[in-house]
Amino acid sequence: MINFLEKIGKQVKAWISVSVESVQLLLTTLYWIFVGPWKGKGINGKTVFTQMVFMGYHSIIIVFFVMFFTGIVLAMQSAPQLEKMGGVFYVAGLVTVSVCRELGPVLTALVVAGRIGAAIAAEIGSMQVNEQLEALDTMAISPIRYLVVPKFLALVIMLPCLTVIGDGAGLFGGYVIGTQSLRINSGLYIQTAAKFLTLKDIYTGLSKSFVFAIIIVMVGSYQGFKTKGGAVGVGKATTVGVVVSFILIIIADCILTGIYFFSDF
Repeated sequence: MINFLEKIGKQVKAWISVSVESVQLLLTTLYWIFVGPWKGKGINGKTVFTQMVFMGYHSIIIVFFVMFFTGIVLAMQSAPQLEKMGGVFYVAGLVTVSVCRELGPVLTALVVAGRIGAAIAAEIGSMQVNEQLEALDTMAISPIRYLVVPKFLALVIMLPCLTVIGDGAGLFGGYVIGTQSLRINSGLYIQTAAKFLTLKDIYTGLSKSFVFAIIIVMVGSYQGFKTKGGAVGVGKATTVGVVVSFILIIIADCILTGIYFFSDF
């Protein structure tokens, strides 16, 4: 029993340590973003733009198709139940609100976490095991300012943009099924969707995407900096980074949904 409690204590202590170090990494990143330029340590705009292209532009296709087929599935699954109540045209409102509030931000973040989060952890982890980060320190270059800040800014900008594209793709998928398979009049479908969609639905989803972007970059960067053990360690750090990002995105989504649900925001 004592050994069991010791294991629990060690695990809790490790989680607390990881949480503190992650917060310190976030605060240091924000320091270099807001304070660094005033001390002559400006942000390299070209590097940020390169990261934006890699994270945003190159993710458009996969985000579009994931959300497009999600909208199709959501419309097909909800139609039979709504049809029993004589309100099959409400599929438009259900798909619109579900995609904009919940499915769009979450699924887009999960897709990006699998692609971008893994890339961040692998890149920084490879530099860590090859002692390139120590070389940066030797040259008085902060690894966080040089590696994390551009990725942070790029994803905070691009993930909301990808979320908007994903929302549009999901709504289009629902529209295709609604008008072609369920025989809902096109004008009625659009009118119903617009009736149920509110401004809160839009900014709720977009605000979530900002939080998800921070989670993806911070988790991937943290795992990269903590990488040990050569190529095997890089693979392990990448896997752990993606899994932890998925879990934290779901938890953050639950918390934010609760905040919006029980508040007047």
